[in-house]
Amino acid sequence: MQVVNKKILFILHLPPPVHGSSLVGEFINKSNIINTTFNCKYINLGTSKSIDEIGKSGFKKMILYISIIFRTLNQLIAFKPDLVYLAMTAKGIAFYKDMVMVFLAKLFGIQLVIHFHNKGVSVNQNKSIDNFLYKRVFKNTKVILLSKYLYPDIKKYVKKENVFYCPNGIPAIGSNENIVKINNDTVQLLFLSNLIESKGVYVLLKALRILKSKAISFSCNFVGGIGDITEEAFNNKVSSLQLQDHVQYLGKKYDQKKIAVFSNTDIFVLPTFYHNECFPLVLLEASQFALPMVSTFEGAIPEIINDGINGFIIEKNDIAALADKLELLIKDETLRTKLGNAAFKKFKKEYTLTKFESNMCTILKSIN
Repeated sequence: MQVVNKKILFILHLPPPVHGSSLVGEFINKSNIINTTFNCKYINLGTSKSIDEIGKSGFKKMILYISIIFRTLNQLIAFKPDLVYLAMTAKGIAFYKDMVMVFLAKLFGIQLVIHFHNKGVSVNQNKSIDNFLYKRVFKNTKVILLSKYLYPDIKKYVKKENVFYCPNGIPAIGSNENIVKINNDTVQLLFLSNLIESKGVYVLLKALRILKSKAISFSCNFVGGIGDITEEAFNNKVSSLQLQDHVQYLGKKYDQKKIAVFSNTDIFVLPTFYHNECFPLVLLEASQFALPMVSTFEGAIPEIINDGINGFIIEKNDIAALADKLELLIKDETLRTKLGNAAFKKFKKEYTLTKFESNMCTILKSIN
């Protein structure tokens, strides 16, 4: 007797542009285990071709969005999926746009599962229109979250029995043994994200100023694209804090150049207070390189970093606490090694791409 695979229509983001949700969408789209376990069709939900275009409107984007609606409608009629998977945005204009896909699935009576790579429901739930829409979006809907730490965001609308947890995973670069680590005379710190103030750029620079005032030897590389902080503004801040001999901005780095930066790093730092921060993939990357990490209580970061085990977690915007933890790690090589090895061990156990694909398959199989 022939086994008919469950038919799933995936409506998700695919690169470009490259961001957390689109990367995970690409992982699903290219997953051998997911595509052989299920009968899959894919629709790219993205209407932006670059990071700069996100959040902006335009005629071409409107036409593309309309085409997404019609493609979804066509697949619902022709493909007749058993399940619709939607990588939905939690709030704002993008939420209203994604809501159309939700109601199309509900119109056809097809079970819907929403996968959130962001948060913000709790921020808008007291707005009458949003509250009205959330109630209808989440009615008889299953939800996939990245972590239990993110459940409070949707608690008002979704019972725990309708929530599944699936941490992100990333492709492995290699084993801990074959990643070539460079032994530095001066301890190397790394910040890798776009130059966005809410990612903690200035917080980190001010903490580094404290380290310099204590005559602590270190070097810190900032890697990433330009955000709301320009390169000129960044360099001016570095100069005003007299950190020119300790801090470098290296711009964007990809592939082997990115690997080289990680390999030349001793401590990874992400003092983010970005309100939409959920599950920074860069922390998983740092874990692959057995780096001790210092970050904040934001989103699902406490899921990735166990305080004192594979890194340290501090309160957001706490410059003194950040400086203290960095000083501790800079001065104690044995502690750096211990925490870094724990980070790598946790990555191999919980955050590989294979683990993510397996978890996702288990979840999708269980939804009727």
